Amino acid sequence: MKRILTAIFLLAVFDGFSQIGGASTYQFLNLVSSPRQAALGGKVLTNVDYDVTQALTNPAAINWDMGNQLAVNYSSYLGGINYGTLAYAYNLDRHSQTVHIGATYINYGNFDGYDENGVSTGTFTGNEAALSLGYARQIGYSDFYAGGNLKMITSKLEQYNSLGIAFDVGVMYINTDLEFNATLVVRNAGTQITTYSGTNESLPFEVALGLSQTLENVPLRWHLTFDNLHVWPIGSPNPARITTDLEGNQTQEEVGFFNNVLRHMILGAELFPNKGFNLRFGYNFRRAEELRIEEQRNFSGLAFGVGIKIKKLRFSYTHSRFSGASNPNFFGLQIDLQ
Repeated sequence: MKRILTAIFLLAVFDGFSQIGGASTYQFLNLVSSPRQAALGGKVLTNVDYDVTQALTNPAAINWDMGNQLAVNYSSYLGGINYGTLAYAYNLDRHSQTVHIGATYINYGNFDGYDENGVSTGTFTGNEAALSLGYARQIGYSDFYAGGNLKMITSKLEQYNSLGIAFDVGVMYINTDLEFNATLVVRNAGTQITTYSGTNESLPFEVALGLSQTLENVPLRWHLTFDNLHVWPIGSPNPARITTDLEGNQTQEEVGFFNNVLRHMILGAELFPNKGFNLRFGYNFRRAEELRIEEQRNFSGLAFGVGIKIKKLRFSYTHSRFSGASNPNFFGLQIDLQ
């Protein structure tokens, strides 16, 4: 199994380095998978507990506590876009054999169509979906766990259709004494089976690293995620931030080394992570920097949310700050079917 995981990992890494950033299809695969994820900055890889939706982001997190948990999440996203996720896990036996099923769906709403002469061609819509099957297991008797997701993807944009296949691979280290987790995840390595119009496009490949730990004397778990590690530099100068001096000379924005490092970072904290009531906070440096407006405070990059458990139900809500124009809300419900 170790040889198989190593081969898959190397194949995924080589596939990722062959791509050009920003030129990929099926971008919905990288949307936030749950309100809890959104509240902790948009991407957390190291939660190993009841949260069955976590496996959509990192299959190595699939564990026994997810068994018979059903989660449904929804967001009315930006510009009238609606999307949601669904996740369920089932324990096969008493030896911690757990399988995971997940789904992501997005609908882009209705659009007015026009031909090259400006004549109306009616309305059209667009939607995409992905169905995943995941599995994870302990590597020998070590503190390391490995998991994988296989995803089938379908996309319909106006009259164009596409099918794709992708997989995620994750390896996680879990230290129960220190309550510390670390993980490396390769996501969305794959290809289109059928293209929209004869041109094969790459998938939104990603390599990410996650760390988290519960503090010893404080009921708080911190999370640190480094995403898009295969892309450097990740930041580009913003044309809207060009400055002009009194002599008319223009200076382009500089994105230095330290700024590029920060744009890979996501911070999150969850207060009372193991209780029936949770408070969650997150900060996404890249979102904050890229959506920042000069001389205006809009708190881009911040997110906060709550989780409430009532018997066998868990409710989650998150508000994320994007810009002054629109800020999405996320809603989630998880049901214990045992």
